[in-house]
Amino acid sequence: MPPARKRQRAYDPVKTRAAVLAQFGNVRAAVRTLTPGRLAASTRLGDWTVRELAAHLAMALEAVNRGLDGPEPTTPALTLLDWPSATAPRAAEVDEDVRALAAAEPDLDALYERTEARFTERLPEARDGRLLTTRVGAMTLADHLVTRTVELVVHTDDLNAAVPDLDIPYDRHALATCTRLLADTLAAKAPGASTEVRVPPYAVVQCVEGPRHTRGTPPNVVETDPLTWIRLATGRTRWKTALDDAKVSASGERADLGALLPLMS
Repeated sequence: MPPARKRQRAYDPVKTRAAVLAQFGNVRAAVRTLTPGRLAASTRLGDWTVRELAAHLAMALEAVNRGLDGPEPTTPALTLLDWPSATAPRAAEVDEDVRALAAAEPDLDALYERTEARFTERLPEARDGRLLTTRVGAMTLADHLVTRTVELVVHTDDLNAAVPDLDIPYDRHALATCTRLLADTLAAKAPGASTEVRVPPYAVVQCVEGPRHTRGTPPNVVETDPLTWIRLATGRTRWKTALDDAKVSASGERADLGALLPLMS
């Protein structure tokens, strides 16, 4: 008999809203300092430049603005745990939109200012359960904002990797929310209770079919830090590389997560 589907984690909508704005503010402050030379630099995202990556980060909030501007859909809502796997088929569409936006908006700070102003104007009156049309399907506003923490945190890390010494900080709640959603996605992808995945201080999940652990130290344990986990889950870091670099510890015969990662890319 297959394991029962676990109840979806609840996220505090008020804290999520604040976290999205805080992380967007962190990114905006850093992007404002980028020189033309740095904006033209390459990134680890194919042939995107830093300018294109920065434009994509603005799109993370603008997606909410567009959803609130449009009519409320009547189609069933996509669940949070279905969202990560739904993003990859839209990669070509995202790439086209990013390139067009980066070319059309030479003043990135003006783009960020306009995007943030629209967001802060519309958001207070919007109810959490309001359905939005998103690129991957209908989602509630509350759930869509949780996905925005993933977009903002993951691409903040990409921007930090592309620009030495930029050191954009991570809002604690945004980082925690991103970490938890990706950990829960793993647990949903590989249901079970034989392996415990620990990402202190934000997440602990059980996954992988096999003998169920009841008490004491689990026989199969994976542990890593939040940013390494996020890089593994999104394909920025490979499982073997993280093991070789001692960025992740894995003990037990069912602790090899290499075949399950990445969860999104």
